Amino acid sequence: MAKTRLVYVCRDCGGQSPKWAGQCPDCGAWNSLDESKPVAKVSRLPGYSGEIGLESLAETAAKKELRISTGMKEFDRVLGGGVVQGSVTLIGGDPGIGKSTLLLQMMASMSARLPCLYVTGEESVRQVGLRARRLGLQASEMSLLADTSLENLLAHAVRTQPGALVVDSIQTLASEELQSAPGSVAQIRDCGAHLVRYAKQSDCAVFLVGHVTKEGNIAGPRVLEHMVDAVLYFENEPGSRFRLIRAVKNRFGTANELGVFAMSANGLKEVLNPSAMFVSRHDEPVAGSVVMVTREGSRPLLLEIQALVDKCQGNYPRRVSVGLEQNRLA
Repeated sequence: MAKTRLVYVCRDCGGQSPKWAGQCPDCGAWNSLDESKPVAKVSRLPGYSGEIGLESLAETAAKKELRISTGMKEFDRVLGGGVVQGSVTLIGGDPGIGKSTLLLQMMASMSARLPCLYVTGEESVRQVGLRARRLGLQASEMSLLADTSLENLLAHAVRTQPGALVVDSIQTLASEELQSAPGSVAQIRDCGAHLVRYAKQSDCAVFLVGHVTKEGNIAGPRVLEHMVDAVLYFENEPGSRFRLIRAVKNRFGTANELGVFAMSANGLKEVLNPSAMFVSRHDEPVAGSVVMVTREGSRPLLLEIQALVDKCQGNYPRRVSVGLEQNRLA
């Protein structure tokens, strides 16, 4: 039996190398090469047409940009005014922060206006149904699929022609044409490329859920973030019920746009006035408290800065900050 040849794939750029090295020869990243089996040649998957349409720039510019509202003003703000047909959005965040809950609420709202398909590789259809019932969602028109096969996903999408597609998550998806395991660099790169191509050809808005590493980055090759149209991150403070969703990349809107949500028993609720969340209310002026205005994306926010002065017990006074980087304060 012939020995299987191994290659080394960079987790940052997806480049391949025949032997291991401390530095990736393509992107220059250090300690980023992982052992992997060579990728087999991928055949044409369902959902692709062989025709290539050519259009002039004038014809393309004359077409009106169509945006679909998600039913949540804060989410529409982060996306740049709504969902663009044919766009691909990658959403990352810590486990349990509310990514699946947000997308399930969004799909339930959008299903009244266009066909929606929710594909889950981490839960069963019954579990998704129980969560929707707990959140009080009424979405009889939304289709559910519990599968981790890319071929089955594209076959269902071609048959049902959804206007919006959610894949939860991209790390659980795998193509039968590849030898590597789900979640590997090769699987994430190729599955992401096929989904992007499907979205562009069918004008279906695709949302991908991505796991994050302990450093806070989306797991998998960085080329995935380059392929998609928008990259959103969920953020929160430990012990806080508030969730912040921030756009770090958006081809159809403003980057660094911020949306604020509050987690409740009925799911994520919009916080339409975030300034009230960051400002304390006092009946009279309080020493050591000042309100400042900062800009996040296209929205100004009011923030309260509090300073407390105490008697120093040591020889040298020390400045300590909460919520602000220590080096920046110094």
